[in-house]
Amino acid sequence: MQAEPKKSQAGNSSAAASEASVSLVGTEYEVEVGPVAHGGHCIARTAEGQVLFVRHTLPGEKVIARVTEGEEGARFLRADAVTILDPSKDRVEAPCPYAGPGRCGGCDWQHARPGAQRRLKGEVIAEQLQRLAGLTPEEAGWDGTVMPADGDKLPPGEVPAWRTRVQYAVDVDGNAGLRRHRSHEVEPIEHCMIAAPGVSELGIEERDWSGMASIEAIAATGSQDRQVILAPKPGARLPIVELDKPVSVMRVEEHDGGIHRVHGRPFVRERADGRTYRVGSGGFWQVHPKAAETLMLAVMQGLTPRKGDTALDLYCGVGLFAGALADRVGDKGAVLGIESGKRAVEDARHNLAAFDRVRIEQGKVKSILPRTGITEADLIVLDPPRAGAGKQTVRHLVGLGARRIAYVACDPAALARDLGYFREGGYKVRTLRAFDLFPMTHHVECVAILEPVKKDD
Repeated sequence: MQAEPKKSQAGNSSAAASEASVSLVGTEYEVEVGPVAHGGHCIARTAEGQVLFVRHTLPGEKVIARVTEGEEGARFLRADAVTILDPSKDRVEAPCPYAGPGRCGGCDWQHARPGAQRRLKGEVIAEQLQRLAGLTPEEAGWDGTVMPADGDKLPPGEVPAWRTRVQYAVDVDGNAGLRRHRSHEVEPIEHCMIAAPGVSELGIEERDWSGMASIEAIAATGSQDRQVILAPKPGARLPIVELDKPVSVMRVEEHDGGIHRVHGRPFVRERADGRTYRVGSGGFWQVHPKAAETLMLAVMQGLTPRKGDTALDLYCGVGLFAGALADRVGDKGAVLGIESGKRAVEDARHNLAAFDRVRIEQGKVKSILPRTGITEADLIVLDPPRAGAGKQTVRHLVGLGARRIAYVACDPAALARDLGYFREGGYKVRTLRAFDLFPMTHHVECVAILEPVKKDD
């Protein structure tokens, strides 16, 4: 099934040969590709049984895989599929000219049909649930599908322009581009196909950014607000910013890493659930135009808030879920939000100032929550960072006896680990929904609704 390894031309240099006993970078293997794995790659094995994590391929293909990272005896090697010998029926020609081995690392599945991308993400979620939480899709109340965002059902060869926040790197010649996979090297580009129209119309890629380390471009979907955040290299002066559309300009300060206003508004305005949210520079807001509304509805439908409920919104950001909860629990209900980011807390308090029964606390959830003195809650929403909430926080939450808990997750591995902790604490998954809010990448968003296990369950 696998041929003997062979060295690419790059691997035949004298320097590579002298390190051949240690480094396998540049070695090529003919392999049959196995299942998809978490992280945007598939699993294959060399003739010697060594595991390969192979990008730019699909399950069932036969390919030539060139090692990009790894040594003899390592637990696994990373590789790119550089030649497709037997393609999958789900393979398409990558629409983006910057996709492929050694190129831009932003997209993982440009070479797969849209339906196949969602199926692969579903397989990853199912594998993580089984391996880390011991749950089958049926036990998680999930039908196994990953739902596209409305309007994203595009035919092969077309790419949804969804990314409303794009972080550009700058090369030594001042060209804006994107990072290569697992690298600090910059791939200069003329246009990012997944960038939202509001980002593309700024013309970032057409300008000389000498002296800058990075540029973040933000295009709000709830307004016409546009913003760029410039991070100069040490000692560099800020350029005069003249873009194709009106835009606010912010600067990352070298001495403290803080973000400060140069001109224009220090925030953008977003919309969800009929409310406008102020999102300050560097503040978190979902990057897909439909993500905030989609996730908010999934959470509210799962929790079914009642008038008078008390609710927690943990890792609350600028208050998206807290605002939706406050609307639904009414004047006799109460909502507590906890968020670690100082600017996000300021924005959340501003955004929810009309609600007398909403309180926002600043700090890490695991340290702030025990200090609140709260011993019970009717509803809980948590939207933790990629690492998840963790065992300590989950143990605290199960002790509050909530009627339902909504867990919003951008990482299926962290979600599965935490669902396992909830299971140990006496909670089961009532429903799980998955949304393809990051097309062309391996990322996926999930909403799990949990409830206490009844004695007769």
